[in-house]
Amino acid sequence: MQHLQVLLILVITGFSSCASNRPSLNKVEKQIESLVNETAGTYAIAFSDLSDTSRQILINEQVVFHAASTMKTPVMMEIFKQAQDGQIGLYDKVLVKNQFTSIVDGSLFSIDINEDSDETLYHQIGNEVSVFDLMYNMIINSSNLATNILIEKIGAENVTRTMRELGATDIKILRGVEDIKAYRKGMSNTTTAFDLMVLFRQIGQNSFLDEVSCRRMTNILLDQKHNELIPAHLPPGVKVAHKTGFITKILHDSGLVILPDGRKYVLVVLSKEWKNREEATETIARISKMIYDFYTSND
Repeated sequence: MQHLQVLLILVITGFSSCASNRPSLNKVEKQIESLVNETAGTYAIAFSDLSDTSRQILINEQVVFHAASTMKTPVMMEIFKQAQDGQIGLYDKVLVKNQFTSIVDGSLFSIDINEDSDETLYHQIGNEVSVFDLMYNMIINSSNLATNILIEKIGAENVTRTMRELGATDIKILRGVEDIKAYRKGMSNTTTAFDLMVLFRQIGQNSFLDEVSCRRMTNILLDQKHNELIPAHLPPGVKVAHKTGFITKILHDSGLVILPDGRKYVLVVLSKEWKNREEATETIARISKMIYDFYTSND
């Protein structure tokens, strides 16, 4: 009997010791806060466990940032919505052009190929390309030209309206890319970490439109070519369905982290006002690894 009691005590003690070595949500949050407080710039973080949405980390989640190319995820969502509603077809052909109107005064502007992260679409000017191919290029290569063509087709105001319906109360899509007159007047697309978390949570839980649409969007996001942020320090086998954003002094990443066993969580990290892009890049990658280590330590 005494041997049984000793064994039981050892098992309980060992279990308690193991549990105590697991980082708590609060501890990881403090570690992330410490990191960003020691780093130049402003950072916002939103983490949500999709299997238990009460487990989340929110730091500066309501701070408003220039959305940069993270706005391309809402644009993709609106395209799928309009396709389901029968307003457009995903394989409708659209003329590729490089002339757009400013939301300030209707004047014309073009996108500089040297400022775009993808050049391939410029060789298609004057030809027709499907909505789906434009959307795919907009996400995986962050094509600005594809983005402006699509926004002109679906309407920026419709994107914002859909975001409100989904519970994203602060994200604002006003225009396409490189409308310099609008930028100078402060008329830019904006977002918060919280709102992007809301959107990716719905995609990850297959609750936006339907499961087929969410899986198709996830598969597109999984083909992302810019992987130096959230995925950078994660181990092989972990997939990230995400969309980045970068303009001067602004660097973002947002998406779904998918473990080999199928579990998923949302992570959004936004940054601005930093001094060194390499430092901001490494900070975002480190935050992602800290979240991953916390999440998997509770296995």
